[in-house]
Amino acid sequence: MPSLLQLAAFGAGLLLTLCACARLTPRAWWRRPNARAAGLLAGGTLAVGAALLALFAPPHAGTMATDEPVLAAADAPVAGARYRVHAALNLRAAGGVDAERLLVVPAGSRLTATGRRDGDWWQVRGTVNGAAVEGWASSLWLRRVDEG
Repeated sequence: MPSLLQLAAFGAGLLLTLCACARLTPRAWWRRPNARAAGLLAGGTLAVGAALLALFAPPHAGTMATDEPVLAAADAPVAGARYRVHAALNLRAAGGVDAERLLVVPAGSRLTATGRRDGDWWQVRGTVNGAAVEGWASSLWLRRVDEG
């Protein structure tokens, strides 16, 4: 169900579109109902109403003022949780693409989360090519072992 703010924004959009059409289009276009007039009214109402709604609508209730995305508890790394590498993954010395790359972890490798995170970057450890490694990986390339 539309909120009062949405109804007001699109109602004002309709009124502003009617005023603009009365001033900017030939009067002959409005003598009889036709598809052109309906298209102008619908398109103008949608465009102006959406612009008003974007300008005056409060932020959504689920957003926060920080740049940090809101993560569900299941999305956060759990210490000791096992993950499978989705595609070849750069293991880095710190979180971020500018950090030194330690090695490339092949797809299908298993890594264990330490529980530390820096945004989308998780600290992980595992064994790659027989060597124990620890570093930071983008969580976008990790899948839970129990995922299909």
